Amino acid sequence: MYEMKNQLILGFHGCDEETCQKLINSTNEFYFNKNPYDWLGHGMYFWENDINRAWKWALEKHRQGKIKKPAVVGAFIATGNCCDFLNLKYTEKLAGYYMDMIVASGDSSQNEDVKSDPHKDKLLRKLDCAVIEFMHKSISKSQELERQKLGFELTPSYDTVRNAFLEGASAFPGSAIKLKTHIQICVRNPRNILAFFRPRLELPLQVAA
Repeated sequence: MYEMKNQLILGFHGCDEETCQKLINSTNEFYFNKNPYDWLGHGMYFWENDINRAWKWALEKHRQGKIKKPAVVGAFIATGNCCDFLNLKYTEKLAGYYMDMIVASGDSSQNEDVKSDPHKDKLLRKLDCAVIEFMHKSISKSQELERQKLGFELTPSYDTVRNAFLEGASAFPGSAIKLKTHIQICVRNPRNILAFFRPRLELPLQVAA
């Protein structure tokens, strides 16, 4: 009742220059990630209000040889029906879906560390991804039953999934504030991306190439 629907969020997506051009120039272009370790399940990912993190991600992928020319594309995102894990209502629901998943499938997925990460932040979020995807599938099953019994759906799908993540080293010795803390938004419904745009600053000065 007190939640904000279709709140407008500014997101930034690190990518290759070719991908950036496709997203800006085509009204139908959308990239739906389906990696088993995606932090918020499957969809298109954005750093909320943080162009520097998007650039840093793109530059790192470039150094790894996974991107030819690093770029960042901005997006105006309507959150729509958002599964927002900054809200207790949704975290409690997710805990329930975890129990349902264990009973239904006995899934043994675990979040895992990346060997190159000195902070042990469990960057491969296989368990979280599995639970979130189980949630979406459970909603789809409920919708199918509702269509069969009622002729229409009562249970809405989630357009977006959002969460804050503590990551990286402490900002200073003894601090609980982490240098890489950020908010991610995962867009599942392409219609909730109102527009892509090229940010005016091509490279942030504080991010080294």
